[in-house]
Amino acid sequence: MTTSEDRPRQDARQDPPREDAPVLDARDIVKRFTGVLALDRVSLSLRPGEVHALVGENGAGKSTLIKVITGVYRPDDGEVRLAGRPARFTGPLDAGRAGVQAVHQEIGLVPDLSVARNLLLGREPRRAFGLLDARRMHETAARTLAAYGVRVDVRLPLRSLGVGAQQMVALARAVSVDARVVIMDEPTSSLEPREVDTLFGVIDRLRDQGIAVVYVSHRLDELYRICDGVTVLRDGRVVHQGTLADLNRIHLVSLMLGRDVAQVRAEGVTRFSGAHEASAGPPVLEAYGLSSRHLLDGVSLTVRPREVVGLGGLLGAGRTETAKAIAGVLPLDAGRVTVAGLRVRRGSATAAVRAGIALLPEDRKAEGIVPTLSVRDNIALAALPRLARGGLVSDARIDRIVDTFMKRLRIKATGPHQPVAELSGGNQQKVLLARWMATEPKVLLLDEPTRGIDVGAKAEVQALVDELAEAGLAVLLISSDLEELVEGSDRVVVLKNGAVVGELIGDELTEEGVMTTIAAEVQ
Repeated sequence: MTTSEDRPRQDARQDPPREDAPVLDARDIVKRFTGVLALDRVSLSLRPGEVHALVGENGAGKSTLIKVITGVYRPDDGEVRLAGRPARFTGPLDAGRAGVQAVHQEIGLVPDLSVARNLLLGREPRRAFGLLDARRMHETAARTLAAYGVRVDVRLPLRSLGVGAQQMVALARAVSVDARVVIMDEPTSSLEPREVDTLFGVIDRLRDQGIAVVYVSHRLDELYRICDGVTVLRDGRVVHQGTLADLNRIHLVSLMLGRDVAQVRAEGVTRFSGAHEASAGPPVLEAYGLSSRHLLDGVSLTVRPREVVGLGGLLGAGRTETAKAIAGVLPLDAGRVTVAGLRVRRGSATAAVRAGIALLPEDRKAEGIVPTLSVRDNIALAALPRLARGGLVSDARIDRIVDTFMKRLRIKATGPHQPVAELSGGNQQKVLLARWMATEPKVLLLDEPTRGIDVGAKAEVQALVDELAEAGLAVLLISSDLEELVEGSDRVVVLKNGAVVGELIGDELTEEGVMTTIAAEVQ
């Protein structure tokens, strides 16, 4: 049976809240996953008509908090209150019925249904005997979407629209069901500039109507343009809450990255004692004008032998996408990549590997190791084509290569036949490095190589990267750890919104310099 506690919106309307009272109040939320504390006493309060920025780097807890608020997860402690009353949603549909709507990057509509049916699904106008009133449905849908700058034939399947238009349909649906709170998760990631302006106009109307908006984005210019308040999460904790206008950009970036500006200035910069000097010869890696719609906008960079070039920027700035584009994994609309002067076929991972490009992905579990295979088989995977003779691969050759790299990278395992899933995170990372080193690469792309491993293993991986550069490799290093990025790189190319916004070298290459470049306002 449904209780009054399960119907927070209806109860709240019987006893209207004060105008200054929070419409949504998440109090001291705690959420654990298999021993990992994802949210540690996180609170978020929204007032009617407030546009509130929720920001933080990867793993900060933003998605988990949204899922708790919308009923995907039950909190282990704490509570969510809507209009002053406890709200225990059983899922997003239940939350939506109560007036809490979320619009995600993954649009979550039905692509084979018409635009009109997607917009009005479950609320289609009916005639006598429950028959669908198609004409009224189409008229209502067209009129509603026109207010969002979307003018299309609403009878067409949703999949016939561009991604940006689909995003606007999802937003229009969320707002049109009597919402009190709308959560927008990276809403502009698929929008053109004109569509972004339309979206901000919609948000202004929501503000005027007293609807609270949670705005999740890594784009600082958007945050300062549209948001009133801000909550900064880091490692599952709230590190700052307040009025966004009172927080300057560099301090916002420093809070997100966990680096105090004053402390950075006081400490100065300490480079690796074994800093390597790049070859004075031509670059081994050259990337020019890499562009992919909504992801990369004309990214260009070079890396010489024995040089480590860092990629700086916040989550979503285009760092991972740049590495994947160079490695042929991300399809490109424009741009070219050359290795040792030879052009690499665009969008071909196989061609990139043959050219000497090796990518160590950010998510080693999802995109790297094969947990069901042994250490030996994981190392040998990428090198098999090179080791084959007449279609056959010698076990003895594989054993020699595996033994060589297990010793060289100091991989701690009971032996080459131990399942890789049994190894520590740091040793799994070394197995991936060994796999790509076995292909004898010229260019090594490292995406967050020390994320999720302990301090000792982190130091070992950093030392290995330094050794590989000394041995002549061209290394592109992506790291969210500012200290690691600055200390481990000879130059740092800073990305923002998929474009290069600065390059730091020499005395300019400091943590404060990187943060200042990230925080600089787009002119």
